[in-house]
Amino acid sequence: MTTREVEHEITVDAPAAEVYRLLADVENWPRIFPPTIFVEQVERTGDQERIRIWATANGEAKSWSSRRTLDERALRIDFRQEVSAPPVASMGGAWIIERVTEARSRVRLLHDYRAVDDDPGSLKWIDEAVDQNSRSELAALKSNVERAHADRDLTFSFEDTVRIAGSAKDVYDFVNEADKWDERLPHVAKVRLEEDAVGLQTLEMDTRAKDGSVHTTKSYRVCFPNHRIAYKQVTLPALMTLHTGYWTFEDDGDGVRASSQHTVVLNTANIERVLGPDATVEDARTYVHNALSTNSRATLGHAKDYAESRR
Repeated sequence: MTTREVEHEITVDAPAAEVYRLLADVENWPRIFPPTIFVEQVERTGDQERIRIWATANGEAKSWSSRRTLDERALRIDFRQEVSAPPVASMGGAWIIERVTEARSRVRLLHDYRAVDDDPGSLKWIDEAVDQNSRSELAALKSNVERAHADRDLTFSFEDTVRIAGSAKDVYDFVNEADKWDERLPHVAKVRLEEDAVGLQTLEMDTRAKDGSVHTTKSYRVCFPNHRIAYKQVTLPALMTLHTGYWTFEDDGDGVRASSQHTVVLNTANIERVLGPDATVEDARTYVHNALSTNSRATLGHAKDYAESRR
C-alpha cells in the first residue's frame, strides 16, 4: 500500500504556547476554524482523547470522529481519523507548533494518507484535497488565532438559567422545534429550519429587537436529544464577529435546570455605526449581553410555560 506524506506550514503572530492551547482545547475550534460548528470530547485518558467534530463542507453539515495524542511539552498534537470515507483508506497527521520568538510561532501541519486500492486517480484527488484544505485551514488558523490572541478583551461568555417544574424532554422539544418559534415566541418574526441529517439543523431566523428593528441570523445546530443543543451563528448581527452557544437541560430532582450559554467576540468596527460616536467597548458589551440575554430568557420562559403545562 502506498502511503503519501505531506507537510504544510505557516507563521502566526502569537506565542507558541497560546497557539497550542487553542488547538488542544477543542472548545476553541469554532472560533479558529470557520467551518467548525461544534466539537465534543467523547473520551479522555491521560494524553489520549477521542473527539467528534461537526463542520460544514460545501454548505452541508457533516460529522466524524478522530483520536488525538496531546504532548504539551513538545507542543505537538497527533491525530488519526477513526473511519475514513472513500476514496481515503486512512488519514492521520500532526500539528507541530514551534517557537520563533516570544510573540511568533511556526505551525506545521503534517498528513499521511492512503487511497482505497492504491488507485492512482484517487490518490491524485486526495493530494489535491489535502493541499487545498491544508492551505485554507492554516490561513484560517493564522487569521483567527491572531484575532483570538489580540481580541481577548473583546471576548466574553455568560449564561442564563431557569428552573422548570417539568420534564427535560418537553423543554428540549420546545427548543429543538425551532420551526414553530414564530408561533411560540413573540420576538421571532420568521423562521426557516432544515434538518438534512438527524440532529444536524440549519436555522435561519428574523428576530425583532426592542426598538422594533428586525435582524436576520443563520445558525448551524447540533442536537443531543433531551440533553443539549449546541450552535454556531454564521450570519451575525453587526456588533459581533463570533457567536457560539448551547442550550442545556439537566434533571434536577422533580424538575429541570434549563440554561442558555453564549460566547461572543465583539466587532469594534461597527460600534460607532450601531451605538453612536460616543459609545465604548463596554457599552457594546452591555448592549450585546442584554440583547442576547433578553431573547434567551424569553425563550426559556416560554419553554417553562410549555413544559409545565404538559406535566
